[in-house]
Amino acid sequence: MIDKNQTCGVGQDSMPYMSCLIHIFEEWFGVEQLEDYLNFANYLLWVFTPLILLILPYFTIFLLYLTIIFLHIYKRKNVLKEAYSHNLWDGARKTVATLWDGHAAVWHGYEVHGMEKIPEGPALIIFYHGAIPIDFYYFMAKIFIHKGRTCRVVADHFVFKIPGFSLLLDVFCALHGPREKCVEILRSGHLLAISPGGVREALISDETYNIIWGNRKGFAQVAIDAEVPIIPMFTQNIREGFRSLGGTRLFRWLYEKFRYPFAPMYGGFPVKLRTYLGDPIPYDPKITAEELAQKGRKKHQEKDHTLENHCQKNDEGCCSSFD
Repeated sequence: MIDKNQTCGVGQDSMPYMSCLIHIFEEWFGVEQLEDYLNFANYLLWVFTPLILLILPYFTIFLLYLTIIFLHIYKRKNVLKEAYSHNLWDGARKTVATLWDGHAAVWHGYEVHGMEKIPEGPALIIFYHGAIPIDFYYFMAKIFIHKGRTCRVVADHFVFKIPGFSLLLDVFCALHGPREKCVEILRSGHLLAISPGGVREALISDETYNIIWGNRKGFAQVAIDAEVPIIPMFTQNIREGFRSLGGTRLFRWLYEKFRYPFAPMYGGFPVKLRTYLGDPIPYDPKITAEELAQKGRKKHQEKDHTLENHCQKNDEGCCSSFD
């Protein structure tokens, strides 16, 4: 409480600066005991901080459902134009991409480095899977805005079972395989993205960014069959933004048993996100799928060392690529 006998002036009976400032606001707003209200508000913030951290990751899912609602409205509005247009969804994709790009810029200051490494033709992009792959959503938006291309993506089977997601997955060309379909898409000249670690990497990996690919080499075989380059992709700080409890024994067992990510997530921190595209691994008809998969793994394992060395030489703490 503030002693009214004290003054805001300099002297023996003067109040501390903050107490003086609170006293001024009390007189200004005509509110008594403002300091007690502020202390109570600070207490509430301390109590509810854990709850806020648990809610923020699901705000991303809320945004996805808003996107789906917009797509349904767009679909109803343009149903009569479908017979006259081959690009019915381009307007919707442009609008959604702009909204997600704005969210990326405001909340994460999102940047993409190495966009020039994406060829005009087909390419296979392999990326590290964060607890929530929000970086890939942002990347898809950037690709569509700046290059006018839709980057197809291979998604886990469980994503196609989420209520309401079917339209979103169709409009943004997500698929769950098989390998022949992936090869067909690449041979048609499109970009295709695959996370070799998938949901297991999203759940089990942590802030050390350890790669959890196992012995997977299907992505390498797809690139060989389609005769396209592989472009490694990594987003700095994606694990600092969102984290998962999937590494605990219980949630790992649940995933292995039911193949569904039951693990809770937390985070949504407004950290800086930078996506780096590495130098393409060119198509080589003499290389095997095992050798190509090992090359892709090596590219990702080198990312932390290369980024750290480069960023030490850069005053802005930002590097342009990883080799």
